[in-house]
Amino acid sequence: MEVNLIFKIAAIGIIVSVLNTVLVRSGREDQAMLTTLAGVVVVLMMLIPEINELFSTVKSLFNL
Repeated sequence: MEVNLIFKIAAIGIIVSVLNTVLVRSGREDQAMLTTLAGVVVVLMMLIPEINELFSTVKSLFNL
């Protein structure tokens, strides 16, 4: 895993956190929840190739 991926995930977390705080304070809790959910989905989409690579490595390691 590259360090750039960790920094990207951290940046998305910070942005989502700030947006969530702004939206909650302005009384838009529903949009804040959707923003948080969208952030989680984006991070999961970034991690799917890494998880696939992990499973491929484990599969080749044990000759499955």
